[in-house]
Amino acid sequence: MKRRDFLKSATLTGLATAGYFSSTMFAAAQGRKTLTLAYPTSFPSLDPSTSFSNDNAVMANCYETLTRYIPDPETGSGTVSPLLAEKWESADEGRTWTFHLRSGVTFDDGAPLNAEAVKKSIERTKTLAGGASFIWDAVEQIETPDDMTVVLKLAYAQPMDVTVSAGYAAWILSPAAVEQDNEWFNAGNSGGTGPYKIMRNEPGQRCILARNENYWGGRDEDRFDNVVLEISEDPVLAQSMLESGQADWTYGLPYENLERMESNPDLDVVVNPSFQNLVGFMNTKKAPLDNVDVRRALAMSFPYDDVVGAGTNGLGSRARGAIPPGIWGHDPEAPMAMTNLEEAKSILEATGVTDLELTLTYFNGDKLEALASELWRANLATIGVKMNLQPMSWEAQWDLAKSDPANAQDIFMFYWWPTYVTPYDYLLNMFRSEDEPIYNLGYYSNPEFDANLDAAHELSASDRAASEQMFRDTQRMLIADYPAVFIMDLPNVHVVRSDIKGYVDNPAYAHVVFSDELSK
Repeated sequence: MKRRDFLKSATLTGLATAGYFSSTMFAAAQGRKTLTLAYPTSFPSLDPSTSFSNDNAVMANCYETLTRYIPDPETGSGTVSPLLAEKWESADEGRTWTFHLRSGVTFDDGAPLNAEAVKKSIERTKTLAGGASFIWDAVEQIETPDDMTVVLKLAYAQPMDVTVSAGYAAWILSPAAVEQDNEWFNAGNSGGTGPYKIMRNEPGQRCILARNENYWGGRDEDRFDNVVLEISEDPVLAQSMLESGQADWTYGLPYENLERMESNPDLDVVVNPSFQNLVGFMNTKKAPLDNVDVRRALAMSFPYDDVVGAGTNGLGSRARGAIPPGIWGHDPEAPMAMTNLEEAKSILEATGVTDLELTLTYFNGDKLEALASELWRANLATIGVKMNLQPMSWEAQWDLAKSDPANAQDIFMFYWWPTYVTPYDYLLNMFRSEDEPIYNLGYYSNPEFDANLDAAHELSASDRAASEQMFRDTQRMLIADYPAVFIMDLPNVHVVRSDIKGYVDNPAYAHVVFSDELSK
C-alpha cells in the first residue's frame, strides 16, 4: 500500500476532503454511488448558526462560506480562496470590507444567492448569539448597495477575509432557512448552497446527505450521489467497517494499529500536521487549584514524552502553549513545563497542600485521552496525589464543566481545533474571561491577559507583525499562570479506502471531508 505522508513531502495545494461513513445497505437500496464516512463522535446540532462541535462535518458539505482558507503548514501563512464571494477589498485600515458575490448561485431550495441572503444569515447568527457567533462581534453594520455586493462596517479592524472562511458560524443560509428554528434543522432539513443537502438525520446514529441538484459548481458524473456520515464511537468497529469496505474513511483509530493498516493494500493512511492540540484544563476557581504553585507542580508531574511516544507512536509533538505550529502567532521558543517529579513534589510540599485528591474527566471513546490520563495518574501517585479518572460521554462531560466551577471537575481533558485560522481563536475561546463558561473550562480569568489579547486581535488586520508579537507575549503571560497543561500538538491521521480518489486533508477544517472533491 502507498502511504501518503504529508508530514514529510507535501504542502497543501487543494481543498480539504475528509470522509464520512456510508452504509452498503443504503447504497444498494438507492442504487446510486454512496460515500460512507465513519465518525467517532455525534453531531449535536445541525443549525448552521449555532453549531460549534463535530457538526462541521455535515455543515461543510451542505453550506458554504464567502471564502475558504487553504493553509500551508510549512509556513503558517496560508491563502484565502474565493468561494461564494468572487473578490473582496478592505478600506479604513481594515474596518470596512466589501465582498462581491458569485453570480448564478442558488440554494438547495432554488432561491438565488444575493446580498440580502448573506446579510440575513449573518444577522441570524449574531441574534442567536450561540456557538461561534463571536466571529461577527466586530460587525456593526451590514450594507447591501446592490444585489451582489455586501459591505461589512466594523467597530474595530479585523481580517474579515479570513474570518468569513470560518468552519463555524460563517455559513450562508437561504432566506427560507433563516426563518426556521433549531428544531427544523435537527429534524433533517437544510438550506445551503453546498453540493449536498440533508436527506435524513438520525441523531446519535447517522446523517444522510443527497446531492443538491441546484449546485452552482455543476455535477461531475464520477462524483458521489449520496454521503452517509455514520456515527461509530467504537474504534474497533470503525476499523472493521473500513477494512471490510463498508466504510470509506475514518479517523480516531488506535495509533498502534496504523502499521497493520499501512500494510493493507486496500487502505491509505494519510498523515499530516493538524491545527489541533490536547489540553488539560485545571479548575482555577476551585481550591487548591486556585493556587498557581499547585498548578505548576501538577504541570511538572505530567509525563509529556511518554504520552507523545506511546499515545501517537511519536507522530505528535510537545505543545508550546495553546497555539500550534502552522498557525501564525505560534511561538517556537515559548517555555514548556518539563516532567520533573522530584521538583513537583517539592513545590507541592512548599504550598502546604496535603492529601490532595483530584477528579479528571475525559471523553470515554478516546484512547489517547485515556492513556494520557492513566499515565498522569501513575506519576501523581508517586508524589502522593490521588487522581480519580472519570470517563464520560462528551455531552455529560461538557454539561458538568459548564455547571458551578465549585462543583465541577478538577481537570478537564480536551481537544481544540480552529474556528478560523488565527491565534485569537485559541486564546479567546479557551482562556478569555467568561461570565458563563463555554470552552474556558478551567475558568481562567485575568483582566491583563484579556486586554492584551483584544489589543492583539484589533491589530491583526492592520499590522500583522506587531499583532503576532503581541499574541506571543500574551501567550507567555498565560503559560506563566499554568491554567492548563499544554500536552501535545496532534497529527491528523485519517484512513481512507485506496479506491477513493482526490482526498486531501485541510487542517483548517478539522476532520471535514469536502465530499464533492472525491470520486471512486
